[in-house]
Amino acid sequence: MRDYDAIVIGGGHAGIEACLALAREGFDTLLITQSLDAIGRLSCNPAIGGLAKGNLVREIDALGGEMAHLIDRTMIQYRVLNRRRGPAVQAPRAQADKFSYSRLAKETLEKEKNLNLFMDTVVDFVEENGAVVAVKTLRGWQISAKVIVLTTGTFMEGRIFIGEYDAPDGRLGESAAIGLGTNLRKKGFAVGRMKTGTPARVRKSSLDFDELEVQDGDEEMRPFSFDYDFVDRPSMPCYVTWTNEETHRIIRENIHRSPLYGGKIVGKGPRYCPSIEDKVVRFPERERHQIFVEPEGIGTEEMYLNGLSSSLPEDVQHRFIRTLPGLAHVEIMRPAYAVEYDYLDPLQLKPSLESKILSNLFVAGQTNGTSGYEEAAAQGLMAGINAALKLKGADPLVLSRTEAYIGVLIDDLTTKGTKEPYRMFTSRAEYRLSLRHDSADQRLVRKGFDAGLNTSEKLERLKDKLSRMDEIRNILRNSKMRGKNGLDLVREPEVTIESLSIPELEGYSRSEKEEVELDLKYSGYLKRQEKDAERFLRNESVTIPPDFDYDLLDGISSESREKFKEIRPVSIGQASRISGVRVSDIAILQVAVKGKN
Repeated sequence: MRDYDAIVIGGGHAGIEACLALAREGFDTLLITQSLDAIGRLSCNPAIGGLAKGNLVREIDALGGEMAHLIDRTMIQYRVLNRRRGPAVQAPRAQADKFSYSRLAKETLEKEKNLNLFMDTVVDFVEENGAVVAVKTLRGWQISAKVIVLTTGTFMEGRIFIGEYDAPDGRLGESAAIGLGTNLRKKGFAVGRMKTGTPARVRKSSLDFDELEVQDGDEEMRPFSFDYDFVDRPSMPCYVTWTNEETHRIIRENIHRSPLYGGKIVGKGPRYCPSIEDKVVRFPERERHQIFVEPEGIGTEEMYLNGLSSSLPEDVQHRFIRTLPGLAHVEIMRPAYAVEYDYLDPLQLKPSLESKILSNLFVAGQTNGTSGYEEAAAQGLMAGINAALKLKGADPLVLSRTEAYIGVLIDDLTTKGTKEPYRMFTSRAEYRLSLRHDSADQRLVRKGFDAGLNTSEKLERLKDKLSRMDEIRNILRNSKMRGKNGLDLVREPEVTIESLSIPELEGYSRSEKEEVELDLKYSGYLKRQEKDAERFLRNESVTIPPDFDYDLLDGISSESREKFKEIRPVSIGQASRISGVRVSDIAILQVAVKGKN
């Protein structure tokens, strides 16, 4: 086996973005994955986007990533969520044709210049002088590389649970990656266990759709990618049903058979996406829980029961699922199950996602304790970009909390760490009004171009859009109605650009007009947020030398000292966001750092 510039381990959503970024930057890259047939698999919900997650997908696209292209070419339903609420919490979500998405992801990798795919399992790293230099595989290969990106998802020492049954798998029917977690522990990595789960898949023809509430998508499908103007895809409906007291009774009577409550599972599960048994136990006052019945694709009978993940035995699953309206005669094609797996403490990562334990090793995705395809893809892209920049001898690209949800995600992980699967929410972003999904290209296309991923054509496309938006503003400025110009009218809550019916605006796209409209309506809030962001960035600009000796700091608490030494913040701003650090300790650190600088 020959040597490579870069090796990416794992063919999930993080691995896809990482290996494409490295290959497109011109580096000879190898993707090693346990199954070439599982590349880009939508293991759980067959959907991309959602609240905050849709923002991540658009940011990935603006930086030059692939996820938006994949969903735009395979979506089977599109919706903008939270339309009745403010723009800061609106986001696109698309149901995917699960099998087409995975196939397209694999084809995209296969066609990429500078990228090779190899089916094997990585079980260990070779290190020299504190740096990773090669991987060892299950079949005995030792393959060297200058940088390595680790994206193992739920497979590192993975184990699935269905009631009394358990097996060493990362997904049902797919073997876990055994050995790597153990060897990483030996190398000094802090390795923990996490748990996630997935619902049963049921046969469409066994459902009674007369008893289900239809949930159609938006009439107009819109692209996630800024490279496209429209999406032309078939749209399929989703459906809604509810659990009831009989459902909950069956679950309560069999809760002792759940590995989650019987002690077999020790890993922490996702707080914001609990299993149905978790919901029944934690919210006993709730009479029912909403369940979405979603198609897995155009060419399959499988339907996904969103909101009904479980690790209860299969006989119990059959009983409680059949208590739901519309599912009385349901046929289960794949049972629900839980999966427990190893993850690495993200506090041991630099903001570039490079390991502090082994240099030249970058880590991304669920391996860092996150949950969700979009969070994984965002980290994979940034790990790939920064691995490429390291090969070039350039400084890493670290996005600020003020300019991207990706910045919030990575800063949270590397500053605060996580003890449970981390999921992105709009509430995590202090500057979310400036981080709308429609403005991701304005914030990040130039950065993607400077990093070497975006083409000059993409940059010109952004310039053309900004020029057209300026033209829209000028037309509004010169239009007089009701004693006001169009700009002032659009700032009023009940007025939209479309409602003004200005003939000169007919040649502009709806998305361009909507973006101008939102900028005008929220201009006051945006200006105030810009001032807050400026104060934030002042602290970010005060850098802390990597060799700063925290033991020489007088007057700070021992807890703060230990956290500073563990996390080694790169700036006063990052230091101030470490959980449990006192404001007075930050003030002392700031004085010391300014004196040293």
